[in-house]
Amino acid sequence: MYYRKKKKKSKSSKEKMTKALEASSDEPKIVQVIEKTEAEKKFEEIRRKRQLDRASKQAQKSHKERVADFNTKLDNLTEHFDLPKVGPG
Repeated sequence: MYYRKKKKKSKSSKEKMTKALEASSDEPKIVQVIEKTEAEKKFEEIRRKRQLDRASKQAQKSHKERVADFNTKLDNLTEHFDLPKVGPG
């Protein structure tokens, strides 16, 4: 197999990196804390409750029961969208 040689990094890129690191460490970083409004907090709380309700609802039925319910639902649907037979016979 033939392997490519790795490119050597030039000295100028190393110097640029060290300068950038030094410059970034000198400046103090400003972190802005954003608090949520009452409406956002309430929305997230309700959303969390709904997710828990959905999860508990799904946990109540087994897979077999869900499949049986789905099959009964499909049996009750009208056959309006079935493809009609074409041609003689």
